[in-house]
Amino acid sequence: MASVNGQGDGGTWPAGLDEAIRATAADIAATLRGASDTGGPVPGSRWTVGEAAAHLAQANELMAHLADGKERGYGDGTPQGLAEANQRALAAFAERRAAPLAAMIVEQAEAFLESAARPASNTSNASPTSYASHGELVTPMGPMSLDILGSYLLTHMLGHGYDLARALGRPHMLNRTRVELTLPFLITAMPRVLDTTAAAGLTARYAIRLRGGACFGATFTDGAVTVTPSPPSRPDCTILTEPAAFLLMALGRLGPWSAVARGRVLTWGRKPWLAPRFPALFSPP
Repeated sequence: MASVNGQGDGGTWPAGLDEAIRATAADIAATLRGASDTGGPVPGSRWTVGEAAAHLAQANELMAHLADGKERGYGDGTPQGLAEANQRALAAFAERRAAPLAAMIVEQAEAFLESAARPASNTSNASPTSYASHGELVTPMGPMSLDILGSYLLTHMLGHGYDLARALGRPHMLNRTRVELTLPFLITAMPRVLDTTAAAGLTARYAIRLRGGACFGATFTDGAVTVTPSPPSRPDCTILTEPAAFLLMALGRLGPWSAVARGRVLTWGRKPWLAPRFPALFSPP
């Protein structure tokens, strides 16, 4: 199980994260290479398969540049700002063919890992595999350490990789190990994507558990949220979720009622009716 302790302190590179990034990129590339036409729609999106793949290739390049210490402005961190930045970037990048985009996705994921493993310029005594030596980085979702950025890259690939798999009728690449490795980023990002209007007046303690694996806590106090690597001692509502369903709900790909109806979510506690409200408290970009 991937540890979620030490998130954001610049001192933890989760075991298996580099393998997960590399394997996810390879799975997405294999999905794309089987596509004879990239002009078809992506379910639930305004993008075509080619546009979604181009965005993913560009995003992997952006992450690789950030890991290499290059400053890249990209939106303002809000859902609207990121969406506008995505559209501008796509308009300036004409490639929509499956094979070149598949190759770019893999190459840029590898470039990210190479940059992440390289010692930061101001840490001459760092080990070549000292992933956490780069300090705080400026990203489209705010400042974060390199380990959190790696989790961000994986999260982004899994979300859009799932979209591409659905569009092309191929198996998705989500599994428990990979989903657990997204938790460092998700725990960091949740306060930043909180919908303060939806959370207004809410006072509640949630325990979120992934079936067979990790857990964390979220405490709401009148429109603000604190997310912790461990659940609160006396949660009002405990949510046990199948890992893939958890990530899909977190990324806005699956509604809570649909997940409950399929038996992918169980809830209990003093206020179990709070469970379906939890995903709606956030606005993923």
